[in-house]
Amino acid sequence: MEAKKKRFGTDDIRPLQPHEQKVSNFGIFAIWIAANFVITTILTGMLFIPDISFQTAVTVSLLGSAVGAVPLALMGRIGTRTGLPTMVLSRGAFGQKGAVLPALANTIVLVGWSWIQAYMAGLSLNYAVNTVFGYSNINLFTILTQVIVVLIVIYGIRGIEWTQKFISVAMLVLSFVVFYQLFTVYQLNDLIMMQLNENPITTAVIAFDIVIATAFSWMSSVCDYNRSAKSEKGAMTATFSGYIIASVIAFGLGAAVGGYSIIEGMPQTYDPTVLLAQHGFGLIAATVVFFSVLSTNAMALYSANMSFLNIFPKLTFWKPALAFGVITTSGALFKDMLMANFFDFVLLIATLYIPIFAIILTDYYLIHKAEYEAEELISNARGTYQYRKGVNIFSYLAYVLGAGFALYFTYIAPLPIGSTILTFFLSGLLYWIFMTLAPKERTSTV
Repeated sequence: MEAKKKRFGTDDIRPLQPHEQKVSNFGIFAIWIAANFVITTILTGMLFIPDISFQTAVTVSLLGSAVGAVPLALMGRIGTRTGLPTMVLSRGAFGQKGAVLPALANTIVLVGWSWIQAYMAGLSLNYAVNTVFGYSNINLFTILTQVIVVLIVIYGIRGIEWTQKFISVAMLVLSFVVFYQLFTVYQLNDLIMMQLNENPITTAVIAFDIVIATAFSWMSSVCDYNRSAKSEKGAMTATFSGYIIASVIAFGLGAAVGGYSIIEGMPQTYDPTVLLAQHGFGLIAATVVFFSVLSTNAMALYSANMSFLNIFPKLTFWKPALAFGVITTSGALFKDMLMANFFDFVLLIATLYIPIFAIILTDYYLIHKAEYEAEELISNARGTYQYRKGVNIFSYLAYVLGAGFALYFTYIAPLPIGSTILTFFLSGLLYWIFMTLAPKERTSTV
């Protein structure tokens, strides 16, 4: 019985020791390739066209991903250095009790994200099976997909690392096959010279902002994986490079598919498989989409589990993972409601996540001079991160002001340059000012 238990993941929130940090640089690289090469990134690239040109979309994807990957890698570095998952690290800035709310919110958001991803993966698997065998049952394949995800996740970081190595390589190979097919069927010059919208909604600057916001959506999870990395510098490099490569390919593939669909007079859709099927290689596209969503969904479910363990640390890892699997599978069956609210959901995630991680990065690198006591974050033995009754009111004040700024300038009075970068710097600056002007509150253990 004990041997069977050891086969499952025993991951918990305690700080990993150096001998427990076993994931190679290639393993981290593969995780971040698989993380961002996903249908939602492809879809976003599709929707850039025809407001901006294909070449502008690719340039913006490269530059925005490079900028967004910097704080992502810096956040991951904290995980490697301390050996702690992301939501436990939030105790440093938000307090021992104050960190419960971000962890709970992150759990809920990731479960919702997993619902959407499960349906998308089921849709692609259904297309592939229907193409080969003529059988169609989206609900069945959605359930089957999520069962595979749960089987990956219950083995913990071992399951994630092992599967992502194979999936990332498979996705890169298949994506280049799709690119080859696209540029064989169509003329690249037609894509470059296509007519753009005279009154574009998405400018190059806004597209740049969206690409950066996409990177921020992963900051709530990055330490959950990078905490297991063997090398601090190697993991930073692998995270930065893996994220950029996957992002540029996914955005570029989306922009190409979106552009050619317009040239051919086809409707744009959240499922590029439908468009690619018009030329006989929908099966390849369906396979790419299935693997990409499968890998991302496994990461979403794993991080939801780690966030939940930050609230209930005594639970055994695989038990809530199994429960979340049942919840996400059931939720994914409400596919019509999910897709109707998809973009509002994604936009809200980006808007509300940015201030949290601006505050955490500011707290770690500026307030605490790149030094957290990992064991103290877990035990709270000396009350170093206790603040006032377990809550740092200044982090919450900075968060409310930063999130309010983001919501106002995203939904009510959208800025022509977007709000992502401004929200990030404003939230971090406000937190630094509050903590600098109130040092007694910062060290209080009352």
